[in-house]
Amino acid sequence: MASMSTSALLLPLAAGGSSNHHNKARKNSLITHCSKTRHSPELTWVEGSTLSLVKRRNVIGLFLGLSFVLDSRDAQAAGLPPEEKPKLCDDACEKELENVPMVTTESGLQYKDIKVGNGPSPPVGFQVAANYVAMVPSGQIFDSSLEKGQLYIFRVGSGQVIKGLDEGILSMKVGGKRRLYIPGSLAFPKGLTSAPGRPRVAPSSPVVFDVSLEYIPGLDYDEE
Repeated sequence: MASMSTSALLLPLAAGGSSNHHNKARKNSLITHCSKTRHSPELTWVEGSTLSLVKRRNVIGLFLGLSFVLDSRDAQAAGLPPEEKPKLCDDACEKELENVPMVTTESGLQYKDIKVGNGPSPPVGFQVAANYVAMVPSGQIFDSSLEKGQLYIFRVGSGQVIKGLDEGILSMKVGGKRRLYIPGSLAFPKGLTSAPGRPRVAPSSPVVFDVSLEYIPGLDYDEE
């Protein structure tokens, strides 16, 4: 009885001898059907056509993908103008900045005021709301609050940003714009990995920040 019980668990449809005979007949029927189907020339032709169609589509897709990449490279090689990115200092500003005197601090930070603000300077530990465009010395942008579409808010003088940015904003006034020339010692000690279409920032390499101090949350002052 125990043997029958085990057999019943392995083959739940085989409850008796007549069922076994029925299952054998069904199995033979399935084998015969599958055998005929496998050797059917019509099915073989359809399967072959489908596989050939799939292969052709894959090849065409690969070709189009490579063509797109090559076309993009050709466009760059042809010297087409890159996509314009929002800036705090446009071409006219760049020309004016050439005549602005450079200020150098004891830490080695250098800056030029694009526009001197008429509000207060931020006290150490206060939050500030600022816009920034971060570049490598060649002018390539690696980060920008303008592209993100939102102000960058941080607590100034508290080590939440690189030292050069902290120092540069502390002496600014609300409403002002400034270009910071930040030496490697006040920049990114570990560097920054490059994002797609962005330059890499090597460890302790100089960077340039254009910043605008928009307002100081929580600080009351009278605008002139």
